[in-house]
Amino acid sequence: MKNFENYGVQIPEILLPKNVDLKSWSVIACDQYTQDKDYWAKAADAAGSNPSTLNLIFPEVYLNDGGGEARIKKIHETMKSYLDASTFTAGEECIYIERKTEYGRTRKGLVLAVDLEKYEWKPGSKALIRATEATVPERIPPRMKIRTGAGLELPHIMLLANDEMDLLVGGAGTIAKKSDPIYDGELMLNSGHITGWKVSGAEVESLLENALSALAKAGTDKDGNCFLFAVGDGNHSLATAKAVWDEHKKTLSGDDLINSPVRYALVEVVNIYDEGLTFEPIHRVIFNQDAGSLILYIEEKLGGEIKNFASEKELEDFVADKNAKGARYGFITSVGGKEKLCVLETAITDLAIAALQPVLDEYLDAHSKDKKNDIDYIHGTEDVVKLGHKENALSILLPPIAKDSFFQTIASRGVLPRKSFSMGEASEKRFYVEARRLF
Repeated sequence: MKNFENYGVQIPEILLPKNVDLKSWSVIACDQYTQDKDYWAKAADAAGSNPSTLNLIFPEVYLNDGGGEARIKKIHETMKSYLDASTFTAGEECIYIERKTEYGRTRKGLVLAVDLEKYEWKPGSKALIRATEATVPERIPPRMKIRTGAGLELPHIMLLANDEMDLLVGGAGTIAKKSDPIYDGELMLNSGHITGWKVSGAEVESLLENALSALAKAGTDKDGNCFLFAVGDGNHSLATAKAVWDEHKKTLSGDDLINSPVRYALVEVVNIYDEGLTFEPIHRVIFNQDAGSLILYIEEKLGGEIKNFASEKELEDFVADKNAKGARYGFITSVGGKEKLCVLETAITDLAIAALQPVLDEYLDAHSKDKKNDIDYIHGTEDVVKLGHKENALSILLPPIAKDSFFQTIASRGVLPRKSFSMGEASEKRFYVEARRLF
């Protein structure tokens, strides 16, 4: 395999299914619809008896149902049977992808492998590849059982590149479009369309060397630490791959330490500036607290000025203003049946949630009898505004995620609080197509 050691990147041997219908083969990431067994039942119906990635993954909706060991054994057996039956074609290549979602957005990506020695999820990391949100260590061991000994890996990990010039993914797309796609089709359950092109050989090697070099130079701080990729989706999956490698490498030496497939993980790299990639803030709602006291506490901690508003629409527009020079936090609550609407306008230039969440944690630690249930995480402006009308509730509306400050915030503050942002809607998450030999 061709390695770009300085950048932790490898052109892998990718396995692609032969002559299969993407509607039955390709299934959404296992960490989606974790409260919706009906969705996964429909996915099983769509896959039917055909070869399908559904048979090669462990949907997390079932993690706590019991029978996990038997399910993992079956997954590993199916991987072996697919390999023995020559279900795949193999090639040393990257795959350029265009994914059109059901919302009409088209996201572009590049599938390649990354060196797990160049990745670290722990807070304070200065690794080439870094986590974006806090990792929950307790979530890793159950997932290690699935990956350990698996004949195949199938990626739903998406890494972000801070690539304003679109050198890497865009450059791969230019090369890809010189040839016909190697797969092209609709995804199950009305989840959009996906097309993939093979990119290989000297031309893509030159592209990777030049693009990665430019991104590494731009991503290196004054102390010489390079921040090349940020984990956008699949943070716990990549952390699991790292944990499995850390265990497996204890059994290896010499060239095996460098060449082991277990050392690498298959990922899709996406340019953070891709217009088809939406970043949505995850708003907060606080329950059972004195809303006025909490607002004053946040103002004291974050600084800035409180402004009152006469309507929800005015408040929403003010918070969502992309030309604002600092972070704005909207507060919606009901006091004695009367709605209170105000915004804290600050000079904070990092991502708004990175500054807010530690303040909320500090306040709730001191004032809440049931912290876990006194805070909720809400997708969508409409829902968070409605919750602000409930008794004993304070809705906190967060501004849009600024892509141009995303890497800066991770580099300066470290990993973001959990549930800081969402990359698109659930059905827009990565679908499995490609695979790679593992154990």
